[in-house]
Amino acid sequence: MLYHLLFPLADEFSAFNLFRYLTFRSGGAMVTALFISFAMGPRVIAWLKSKQAEGQPIRLDGPEGHLVRKKGTPTMGGFLILLGLVVSTLLWADLTDGYVWVTLCVTVGFGAIGFFDDYKKLTRRSSRGLSSRGKLVGQIVISGAAAVAIVLLTHDPTIRTALAVPFFKNVLIELGWTLFIPLAIFVITGASNAVNLTDGLDGLAIVPSMIAAGCFALIAYLTGNQIFANYLQIHHVVGTGELSVFCAALVGSGLGFLWYNAPPAMVFMGDTGSLSIGSALGVISVITKHELVLAIIGGLFVLETVSVIVQVASFKLTGKRVFRMAPLHHHFEKKGWQEPTIVIRFWIIASILAIAGLSTLKLR
Repeated sequence: MLYHLLFPLADEFSAFNLFRYLTFRSGGAMVTALFISFAMGPRVIAWLKSKQAEGQPIRLDGPEGHLVRKKGTPTMGGFLILLGLVVSTLLWADLTDGYVWVTLCVTVGFGAIGFFDDYKKLTRRSSRGLSSRGKLVGQIVISGAAAVAIVLLTHDPTIRTALAVPFFKNVLIELGWTLFIPLAIFVITGASNAVNLTDGLDGLAIVPSMIAAGCFALIAYLTGNQIFANYLQIHHVVGTGELSVFCAALVGSGLGFLWYNAPPAMVFMGDTGSLSIGSALGVISVITKHELVLAIIGGLFVLETVSVIVQVASFKLTGKRVFRMAPLHHHFEKKGWQEPTIVIRFWIIASILAIAGLSTLKLR
């Protein structure tokens, strides 16, 4: 909005020429989202507490001490993240860019699914919310619509329905509509649920999410710039640069939320936050043609998801559990690790994986 209001006045007021630069608007988006999160945090948390007398329902079969330490903490704090993210993006992004609207719609749509899931948990006073089938159907519908929109918005027909392979200069696997759409649905839905599974300890999910968002802010900027894309020999996707504004806003709103989610958490993001954040990362990876790189940058989320799959498969096939408890962070809790130790070590792992993912931009 600010871009459309102020940049046309650059001829009269030269300072407004700054709005043409993605770096300036990305910085503005991050600061704005951070300010909104800081300013609205106490009000949102107080409102959530007034509506949630007993706070988020805690798993009865969870690690020892969770019922005591986390009882009464309100959930749905993801609303605070979405508030800063959406308002900041609308203020600072070029709203004529279709990719911005696709990403916003997917993020808000998955956030709505998460909101109803959290609401069901609260009203039932149970850790079970919406049915798995119901959530999955909603996620597939939103992801499918986004995938079709992405294909239609992509200018270059050579990459429209293709999968780019990292570490190789010009390797594209043409999938066609029949394979690309399911792949996009899998990436968006999978990323959303992977972040959701990771969100189990104070601050555990939000920091790796911010790290991934920061990485994709850079990726979106580079893929949207033909000069940098050609230099790095990555595929140029016209219009993706504006997504760096969105990613910066996600980092800012995440930082603001972390202020209140740091141990001991004053609020949990709930499915409202985790599903929306994961879907945002997924859809941006599809738009920028870095779906496989997301699996590296978001490797921590992948590890958490794989631990659940392995645990369930092992128990059904052999009757034995591989981990003391899944997802993986609960396994280490069961082994006696303290919560801050697990969280900080997982942050370190997320940082290492992010560096590895970014290295694919140059290692060709």
